[in-house]
Amino acid sequence: MSKRDYYEVLGVERDISSKDLARAYRKLAIKYHPDSNPDDEEAIAKFKEAAEAYEVLSNDEKRARYDQFGHAGVGAGGPAGGGGFHDVGDIFEAFGDIFGGSIFEDFFGGRGGGRSRVRKGADVRCDVTLDLEEAATGVRKRVSLTRHDVCETCDGTGARPGSEPKVCAPCRGRGQVVQATGILRVQTTCPQCRGTGKIITTPCVDCDGNGVVPREVALDVAIPAGVDDGMRVRLANEGQASPDGGPSGDAYCFIQIRPHSVFRREGSDLVLQLPLTYSQAVLGTEIEIPTLSGRRMLEIPGGTQSGEVFQIRGEGMPDPRSGVKGDLLVQTFVEIPKKVSAAQEEILRQLAELEDEHVTPHRKSFFERVVDYFTQDEATDEAKR
Repeated sequence: MSKRDYYEVLGVERDISSKDLARAYRKLAIKYHPDSNPDDEEAIAKFKEAAEAYEVLSNDEKRARYDQFGHAGVGAGGPAGGGGFHDVGDIFEAFGDIFGGSIFEDFFGGRGGGRSRVRKGADVRCDVTLDLEEAATGVRKRVSLTRHDVCETCDGTGARPGSEPKVCAPCRGRGQVVQATGILRVQTTCPQCRGTGKIITTPCVDCDGNGVVPREVALDVAIPAGVDDGMRVRLANEGQASPDGGPSGDAYCFIQIRPHSVFRREGSDLVLQLPLTYSQAVLGTEIEIPTLSGRRMLEIPGGTQSGEVFQIRGEGMPDPRSGVKGDLLVQTFVEIPKKVSAAQEEILRQLAELEDEHVTPHRKSFFERVVDYFTQDEATDEAKR
């Protein structure tokens, strides 16, 4: 029997885009899915035929050969509906996740051709708060979390030892049931067994038939150097147990960094705001500053402007992936005192005179004003005489 043209099988034009090609195959896969067409050999054959066509046309290299040489170019000489797939299960394995999430999980509860897929356990979250110094060097922390582990009494079956779960009669152990409304057939999770395919008649007394028990767990977390707020560290297989014997989920440790009293973080760089007096900024100075690795001296040249930034390389935070350290950015600002001594005021006024700058006149104190008041009264009395 001659094979049909692959574009004809999928009902598309030869210049169709990859996105539209996937959409066309998706529609056919849903239409001819074995779960929607039980015991329908013709539907299964079309299901295989569509999968074979998509397998070729979704591959750019195979599609180019097919466009040039036809079926001979891709070695598809067998009967229609065969291709490289020996059975429906091969198709599920090949195309189960091509749409960023299985079309069979979306529309058929994660079961292709009646075969149950083992589910991974759920992920869990824990939080840890670090000082900036701990984040800079890396640290080991002990965290606690609550997760559900497999019940040791029943080995996760949920059934009391000595008894066994029974196959769910409504779904025949498939975990899914097909509901028909007119011509529309929808497959949903079995309400009787909740998708497990089994009914527990004699539940385990320790887990109440759930197969898992809550447990408080303490874990050691190795936190790499350079982590920042909002980052997370993955602890593989430390999450919830799988509900059907699959792999456990993961635990994710979310990082929070306490605000530092001196440094402000900007990515891999640290910012230090350094106050200078007017004389230090004008004349220059050498001043001791803190870094995460200890104290060091920083030379401030004369004439430094307020807001000027001095860069100290390699004194910032390490990148958590490459380990390369950022810089320490020392941002200066001239600190203006609210009060000065009489001697300081006199010197500043002399400086203002040298610079020929207009400044606010000297403000007399209360006692100076009292003395002037009495001196003025005495001069007035003397003039009257």
